[in-house]
Parts: sequence; structure tokens; C-alpha cells
Amino acid sequence: MTVFIDPPAWPAHGTLFSHLVSDGSLRELRLFARAAGVPDRAFDLDHYDVPAARHDDLVAAGAVPVEGGDLARRLAGSGLRVSGAERGRAKQAALLTRWDALWADPGPARKAGEELVDRWREPHRVYHSTLHLAVALDALDAIADDARVPDRALWRARLALWFHDAVHDGVARQDEERSAALVAELLGPLAGTGVSAEDVDEVARLVMVTAEHDPAPDDVVGALVSDADLAVLGGSPAAYTRYTRQVRAEYCDVPDALFRAGRAQVLRTLLEGGPLFRTAPGAARWQTAAVANLRDELAALAA
Repeated sequence: MTVFIDPPAWPAHGTLFSHLVSDGSLRELRLFARAAGVPDRAFDLDHYDVPAARHDDLVAAGAVPVEGGDLARRLAGSGLRVSGAERGRAKQAALLTRWDALWADPGPARKAGEELVDRWREPHRVYHSTLHLAVALDALDAIADDARVPDRALWRARLALWFHDAVHDGVARQDEERSAALVAELLGPLAGTGVSAEDVDEVARLVMVTAEHDPAPDDVVGALVSDADLAVLGGSPAAYTRYTRQVRAEYCDVPDALFRAGRAQVLRTLLEGGPLFRTAPGAARWQTAAVANLRDELAALAA
């Protein structure tokens, strides 16, 4: 894999910026950036923004200088590119607009929404980012009408997706438990604005459904949340491959052998745990592709 950098030509914050990209590995890109002293916060979904003052020393560190158009073509051919439409849905302003739409009066809830977006934008995230939140919310919208659940239940499901990876330290189940605890912390103070104790308890419960993705057969709302969270598994082969590279980069410090073993166990658990998608519309949209994607990745890990 090769890391590329274009000339500093993008104005912001009183200077010009270059883009730093890889032609195939977000993990290698992140490791290169860290070794060169580029902070994680400079990562923006599929590239790093680096100030003009860093251009020459990044070239000296091994980044290959190319013109902007060439860099864009290499990123597009890498399978790592996040499209403009995806990037737009994942922006802070777009997400806060969606948050505000959940409330009859968004004013009292705005602070909670801003904190959640800030958490989703934490610099250590690569896959569990604002893009994943936007994709999960879109997935829920895609299957919600066919699921035919009451409006209040659907509102709780949307809130659960906002919270489900709000805490992400890479520790299975503990992350979900801390995310569920955050529900009471952020929604509890909104009790006077139409949020009930039952709402808080149910949203926290729905967050915990994403720990195992095994809702009870009669848990229709839990199934909606689980399916929306797993929708990425049923994407096109190209989208799925990008997802796997994002996950690998998020755990870039884990040695290959350990990562492969752990990832393979995750895939086997998903494949052996019964249907991945528990709603009829979710299964119709994503089940077949998801099983094929998981099996292909498992075979690649074993190769």
C-alpha cells in the first residue's frame, strides 16, 4: 500500500491544507500518520487534512506527492472513498437537523444532541463514526414503515440509535453498558419536556439490544434497532469491503494475528447465531448479501 499527498491548496484556519490518502489501507494510512505525528483528529472519514507546513516533511517520511486530480482518482480507486452524499449526511449540521426533528420543541434537547454528535466525532473512531450513525438512521427509515410500529416506539428506536455507540472505547458490552447509562444522564433532565421515565428505560434497553443483536421474538422495536445497526453487513461487496477496512483501522494497534483471530470469531458468531436480521423488511433487504459478505470475509481471513 502507498500513501499519497497532494499540494497544499485547500484554505482553512488561515493556512492551506493538503490531503493524505492511501490507495488501499486505512490501517496503513493511520499508522503512517501517527508515526509522522499527524493527530487522529485530522482524519476526515477517508483522508487526513494536513497543513501546508507539514507537506514537505510528510513527503520525506514516505508520502508520495501527486497532483490533486491524481490523488482524487487514486482515492476513488482504493475502495476507501466516502462519497459527497455520504459525507453530507454525516456532517455535524445535518445530524443535528435530524436530532432536532425528533422533538416538538428542540431547544431543551439541543445540548444533549450536540454532546452526542461530539462523541460520534471523537478522533479515535474510524468505523464507529458520524457516518455509521447516519447510515444506521437511514437504515431504520428504510424499514420502519413496513414494520408498522407505533410512532412513540419508532421515536424510541431512533433515540436508541443515537445512543448505541455514543461511548466507544473498543470494549465489547462495556461500551454498550456505558452508552445505555448515558441515556439517563442526557435524557433524564428532559423529563419536563415530554420524556418519561418509561422512555428513558426503554431507550436504554434498546441500546443494550445492540450488544448481542439477539432481540426476543416478540421484541419488534428491538429488532428494528438491531437490524438498522447491522445494515452495513448487507451492503454491496464494495461497501462491505470499505467497512472491513474501517474496522481494521479503528483497531490499527492490534497485531494482525490477534485481529484476524478475534474478527473471525465475531464473524462465526454472527453466522451461527440464526438470522442476522429479525424484521421482515430487514431480512428481505440485507440477509442474503450479509451472509455472503460475512462468509467471503471469513474465507479471506483464513486464507
